[in-house]
Order: sequence, then structure tokens, then C-alpha cells
Amino acid sequence: MDRRDLLRAVAALPLLRAALPDQALAQGYPARNITMIVPFPAGGQADLAARPVAMALERILGKPVIVDNRAGGGGGSVGNAAAARAEPDGYTLLMTLSSLAVLPEADRLFDRPVAYEVSQFMPIARVLADPTLLAVPVSAPWKTAQDFIEDAKKRPGQITHGSSGPYGTLHVAMEMFANSAGIKLLHVPFRGAGPALTALLSGTVQAIAAAPGTLKPQVDDGKLRVLGNCGARRIASFPDVPTFQELGYKDVEMYIWAGLFAQSSLPAPIATRLREAMAQVMASPEVLKSFEASGSLVAYQDAPEFSRFVADDSARLITAVKKIGRVE
Repeated sequence: MDRRDLLRAVAALPLLRAALPDQALAQGYPARNITMIVPFPAGGQADLAARPVAMALERILGKPVIVDNRAGGGGGSVGNAAAARAEPDGYTLLMTLSSLAVLPEADRLFDRPVAYEVSQFMPIARVLADPTLLAVPVSAPWKTAQDFIEDAKKRPGQITHGSSGPYGTLHVAMEMFANSAGIKLLHVPFRGAGPALTALLSGTVQAIAAAPGTLKPQVDDGKLRVLGNCGARRIASFPDVPTFQELGYKDVEMYIWAGLFAQSSLPAPIATRLREAMAQVMASPEVLKSFEASGSLVAYQDAPEFSRFVADDSARLITAVKKIGRVE
């Protein structure tokens, strides 16, 4: 082959690769370690979901699945954006929360550059879906949600609440409750639910809206008290806690779900392999037991159903964010 023929052959390689069917490109997946980005510190709902799932995926796929807690940006935007920019090859996954759709809308609300768009992601599987719960220290004077509301009305802007960051799931849940109850609270943002929970336990803040799995160990240890449930129904792990809708606050409905995502341009065969693996993961006795022990029951949905769920939930949350408006 002369030099001219060689150059023509090299120039044709990208075209040949593009012409290969997706099945050929996906052959042998995975061939190396997989990174699962969690856009929050350890201790929150996304981390709680990621670790048992990563361990089970490792067994099924035969390659290490490394959890990468990449917090920052408020509400998970830094980790979400990093996953959106990653190569769509199945080696960078994202375990994130319902704030995924809220954060781009918050960027637009504040006229900031949008870090990512939801359209950059492909839903793979929903893992958990819990209502947020209002929790306070056991040493707090409030025994019921009504006690909390009455005190907040007397002291507008003085009761502090922690969150995983501005417009994160915890923040939106508390603002939704405060708006419905006609109270004003003081928002103190942290880098994730774990640090916010630590702040609550240390007395730095006085309340938090968080997932059952995050709160249950502290409630069982006698450190926290749960006053209200943002879901439409009571839950098995906190059967005596009333919903805010039961208490007359009909506009309060907020869930903190965790789900696995990849990039929207991920080749279909790799997406199918991940969906099949996740179906096995979510039926695994070890995973079921892990989530049950934490107080968060499995709420598995495969990609088609999860995609519809994300679209519906995101529309509701974006409406809530627009109603809340610009809140620092």
C-alpha cells in the first residue's frame, strides 16, 4: 500500500466506525470499571440508593462500579453536569434525585448559565421514591406539625431549616410546606442532605425535610422527631406520622426519588444491558433487605415507566419552583 492509499484508509476509519451497528460497539460491555456519580456527599438519599445498587451491579456486570460522591453547586448541579458531559459509553452513570429537573429551571430563574438540561439524560431505572418528612430534634418544643406552624407564625423568619442546597429537593419541599402553611422560615443551605442532617443533630439548624431512609436511624436512636409527611399517604416506616394533606394543607405533596441515568445518546444495546442488569439488581434479596432496613422501600421502575414518571414529576416541581420564585 502506498502513502496515498494509506492516508485514504486512515481517513475512512471514522466513517467505518460510524457505520458499525450499535451491537458491535456495545460488544463486550463492560470492559472496564464503571463510575457512578452521586452529586451529593455521603449520608443522603442518593448515596443511600447508590451503594447497594453499585455493589449488586458489580456482581452482575463483572466489573467494579465505583461510587463517586461529587457534591457541589447546590442541590447536586455539579455532579449532574459532570455526568451530562461524560462520554456516552456506559462507563459514567448518574444516581441522582428529583431535583434533577428543578436546578436548570432555578438557573433560568436567576439568569445564570444553565449547567445542564434534563434532555441530556436517559432514564435507566427508578430505585427509590419516598415522601419527604419534616423532622426536628427531640429536644425541640414542637410535638406536632401544628405546634411548629403556630410557633413559626409568631416568629417569622426565625426558625431555621437545613437543605441540600438552594432549590434542591429538601429546600423545595420545605418551601412548599411553608407557603401552604403561611409561615416564613430561614433557609440554611448545605452541600447535601448528610451535612444538613449533621447540622440538625448538632443544633445548627432547627428543622429539616428529608427522606425516611435518611431520618429513620436517628429517630430510632431517639435523636429526632418526625412531625409531618409530604406524601399523599402515610408510610409503613412512620405509620403514626400524618400527611400534611390530612392536616388540611392540600398543596403539599413532595417526593424524594432516586434514579439511575445515563447520557441521552448512549447506544441502545448498552442501555438495554444496563436496564436488564438493573431489573436483576432491584429483585436482589440483598438490595431489598438493605433498603428495607433503612426505611426506604424499593420503588423500581424500568426505563419507559420511569421516563414518564420523570416527565410528570418534573412538570409539577417546576411549577412549584416558579411559585416559590427567587429565594436565596
